[in-house]
Amino acid sequence: MLINNNEYFEVLESVKTRIKTAQYKAVLGANKELMELYHNIGQIIIANTKYGAKFIENLSMDIRLEFPDIQGFSVTNLKYMRKFAEVYPDFTKSQRGVDLLPWRNNLTLISKIKDESERKWYIEQNLENGWNNTVLTHQIEMKLYQRQAIAEKTANYERLLESPFSELAEETLKSPYVFDFVEKRKGIIEREIERELVANIAKTIMELGTGFAFVGNQYLITVSEKDYYIDLLFYNTKLRCYVVIELKNTAFKPEYAGKLNFYLSAVDDILKHETDNPSIGIMLCQTKDKLTAEYALKDINKPIGVSEYKLSDFVPAELIDTLPSAEDIEKRVKLEYDVDE
Repeated sequence: MLINNNEYFEVLESVKTRIKTAQYKAVLGANKELMELYHNIGQIIIANTKYGAKFIENLSMDIRLEFPDIQGFSVTNLKYMRKFAEVYPDFTKSQRGVDLLPWRNNLTLISKIKDESERKWYIEQNLENGWNNTVLTHQIEMKLYQRQAIAEKTANYERLLESPFSELAEETLKSPYVFDFVEKRKGIIEREIERELVANIAKTIMELGTGFAFVGNQYLITVSEKDYYIDLLFYNTKLRCYVVIELKNTAFKPEYAGKLNFYLSAVDDILKHETDNPSIGIMLCQTKDKLTAEYALKDINKPIGVSEYKLSDFVPAELIDTLPSAEDIEKRVKLEYDVDE
C-alpha cells in the first residue's frame, strides 16, 4: 500500500535532497560522504517508524524511481541504514573510523558484534591492516579480539622491554594462534607444520599480525663454527625488530625457553642493526601450563612470549587414506634437513 500524504512527500524530498547533495560532493564515491548519507537516511527512517514497514518499502521504490542509475537503496539496505543509525546514534562522536570503512565492512561489524568496545577494536584493526570484508569476517569468526585484545598472555616483555615497545610487543601476541589452513592429523611433526606455514606464508603473516615480513625458515646462524637453525625468522616493521619463532608440536617444556633465549642472543649480535629494537621471541607449543611457562621465563634475560597454536581439525573423508604416515613424513624431512633438532 502506498503512503500518500504531504508529510511523507516532505520526508521523501528531504531524502532526495540529501542524495543529490552527496552526488554533487562525491558522485557517491567518497566513502565518508556515503556513510554520512546512509546514517542520515537511517535517522529519517527511525523518526518515521509510525508508518511501519510500508514506509521503507515506499521510500525504496520512490528513491529508485528518482535515481534509477544508483544502487544501494533496496528495502534490505534501507533497513541496514536504520540499524546503522541505531548503533551509532551520534555519528559525529562515534564515527572515529566508521566513516572510513566500506559499507559492507560496517554491515559486518553491526551485524556480528554487539559489544561496543569489541567493535571499536575491530574498526581500529581494520583501518590499520586494510582488511576487506572477507578478511574482516574471517577475523571475527576466528575470535581475534578474544585471542589478541583480551586474552591472558604469558610473556616477559613488560619486564625486559621499555615502554611503549613492551606494550606493543604484548599487544601483538595472540593466545592461541590459529593456523586453520594447516590440517591437523595424528603424528604430524613440527617440520611438516613449518613447511605448511611457509607454503602459505601470506595466511601465516595475516595470522601473526601487522608488520610481519618473512625472513626465512630453518634460518642458519653460526656460533663458534657450529651451525644452528631457527624455525621461523621474521622482521616486524611496526615493532622495528626481528621476531624469532620456535615451533614445537608438544606441550611447553622449560628447556624450550633456554634454547630460544640463545637464538635471540645470536640474532641480536649477528643480525640486529643498531637502530633496531631488541629482538623478541615467540614460542609456539601445542599446549602450555601457564605456571610452568611463567617460571621458565622468570630468570630469562631475553624477551619471550609463550603461546599455544591450533590447527584445522577438518580432513576430507576421501583423503584420509591417502595421507602420509608420521613415519613417512619423518623420513622425508630427515632427507631434506640433515640437522640436529
